[in-house]
Amino acid sequence: MTDQPDLSRGENRSIDSSSSDVIDLREYRQNLDPLPVTFHRRELDAILWIYGRMVGEGEWRDYAIDHTKEKAIFSVFKRSGEMPLYRIEKNPKLAAKQGAFSVVNTGGMVLKRGHDLSQVLKVFDKVLKLVET
Repeated sequence: MTDQPDLSRGENRSIDSSSSDVIDLREYRQNLDPLPVTFHRRELDAILWIYGRMVGEGEWRDYAIDHTKEKAIFSVFKRSGEMPLYRIEKNPKLAAKQGAFSVVNTGGMVLKRGHDLSQVLKVFDKVLKLVET
């Protein structure tokens, strides 16, 4: 069953020349709606391990994950109604240059950037200080 009317005798359907083009479906989908950048499981495990430690210390309380076409962002909050304290970003366009991963503070200053997420997350490691009494 078709949406087109029945043909009377002697009529034949002409093929529309505009519909005869072959289109690569993968290329069409990539151009139409590229997939967002996401964190891989191991990357998210490393981030959540740091997040859990900081929640245990009472410094962080909430987080949000954003996946855009350009980058993936893990935002950390002290309180959910505020601006994020830190943003852990993955930007694949910078992978060949400065490194895909970065930690950005509330003011927009990049605290650490690199190719290896575990090295970038070391910015959250506490340094023990000598206290004299």
